[in-house]
Amino acid sequence: MQKVLLVLAISIFLSFQHCFAYEETAEKWAPPSAGPITTWTAPLCGKGKFVIQPFLFYNRARGTFDEDRHYNSLPKGDKKYQFQEQFFAQYGITDRLELDAQTVYQENYVKQNGSSAHANGFGDSYIFMRYCAFEEKNWLPHAAAFLQLKIPTGKYENADPDKLGADLMGATSGGGSWDQGIGLNLTKKLKPFIFHADAIYSFPQQVRVDGVKTHYANYLNYDFGVEYFLLKGLNLMFEANGFLQPDKKEDGAKIPGSDVNYLAVSSGIGWSNDKIQTLIAYQRVVAGTNTDANDSAIFTFVYTF
Repeated sequence: MQKVLLVLAISIFLSFQHCFAYEETAEKWAPPSAGPITTWTAPLCGKGKFVIQPFLFYNRARGTFDEDRHYNSLPKGDKKYQFQEQFFAQYGITDRLELDAQTVYQENYVKQNGSSAHANGFGDSYIFMRYCAFEEKNWLPHAAAFLQLKIPTGKYENADPDKLGADLMGATSGGGSWDQGIGLNLTKKLKPFIFHADAIYSFPQQVRVDGVKTHYANYLNYDFGVEYFLLKGLNLMFEANGFLQPDKKEDGAKIPGSDVNYLAVSSGIGWSNDKIQTLIAYQRVVAGTNTDANDSAIFTFVYTF
């Protein structure tokens, strides 16, 4: 009987030791990567660290989704495409608090009914403050809450009729509006996968657009991404991004059929080491309302100082 109890005690001890070792390994497993394209990664950059991440986008519209969610391809001979250069930066104030900023410069090209137009300029900019609510432990994910402010640095009114709309650079979700937003993002490691999710709810302010008092509806961005890590610094990425915004108001009256929503999916492959992380990806808008049906090629890299 004593031998049985001894064997049982040793077995229990080894089981607990294995659990603790697994937990320690899971918590310490933190492979470097550029992360998904749009979905936030919950871990912060760390106190005193400065991180830069440029993005290069080539967006090409193959058609549009109308107010009834029907897809309509562009007429033969028409073209609409865009080059975007985004710049994202992070600075760690403390290990639990960081300040982030993002801006974008874009070049728009449109060919319509035999006429062509080109325009370039800055789009809207963003400032974020993120706070680490709690770090990953056991089955709990890493969680960060954040505040967002959209700054209307992109042109949103007084469109040049000869530019076919190419000179409008502001976000369609609320061109000209200072939008405040709140959000939460989560990250969970399940080796060899890392899962990410976020949701951001924004509140546009009333703005005058071409003389009309315009109030864009509150909107929701939601994202989900997963990374699968291979050998020698390689990883695969899949992502889904959604956007929902009801009808806007002009001079106090709701404009039926002005709601905007879309769903985009992305896939990509990355290579990373401790100093620099890279990712190349393809993104496609697969459904939507009052939005372009874009196909996009994207490249990004992360560098930490």
